[in-house]
Amino acid sequence: MNQAQKFPAQGLYAITRDLEGDRASLVDEVAKAVRGGAAVIQYRAKCPLDPYSEATALLALCRSAGIPLIINDDIALAQSVGADGVHLGSMDQAYSVARAVLGPTALIGVSCYDDIDRAKNAAEQGADYVAFGRFFPSRTKPGAPTASLDTLLRARSIVQVPVVAIGGITLKNAETLLQQGADLLAVVEGVFGMGDPEQNARSFRDLF
Repeated sequence: MNQAQKFPAQGLYAITRDLEGDRASLVDEVAKAVRGGAAVIQYRAKCPLDPYSEATALLALCRSAGIPLIINDDIALAQSVGADGVHLGSMDQAYSVARAVLGPTALIGVSCYDDIDRAKNAAEQGADYVAFGRFFPSRTKPGAPTASLDTLLRARSIVQVPVVAIGGITLKNAETLLQQGADLLAVVEGVFGMGDPEQNARSFRDLF
């Protein structure tokens, strides 16, 4: 694991979407978000054509920009491409497994949904960030359980690692999450699903 830098304390956490086009389309879209000021990129691909090639191309892009590339769910892929780390959900392998495979400098984030105890446990084990959500209706995960805004406030006083908010985040509702204590905003459609990803990312960046 060849880490580029530490996990940022705040900013836009842009998450890729599945595209019907080729790898160049994915990289071009992410490059625009990076130019717009994304602080982190997560490679999330549920139906990838070539995950190794896609992740490798995105890693080169993130390395040139000096920002981390996180791989969603797939510890083996993160290890094979030398990504900065991995994001784990409740159905993925345990934090301890990811840490053992990826090493002490890898960035490991954990989805905590609306569960403060899960976040506290993850942070105590050494997670680099914890994520809560969904907070609003989401096209990416329409059936995901909802999280309370109060959870962000509680988390801010309990964990000492960055707190990420995710789920249906738009420029219209983002301020509410920041006011409640979110350090980073994890966004898919709000960056990549409408208009220009560069301008969308810049607009989110300006909130910080």
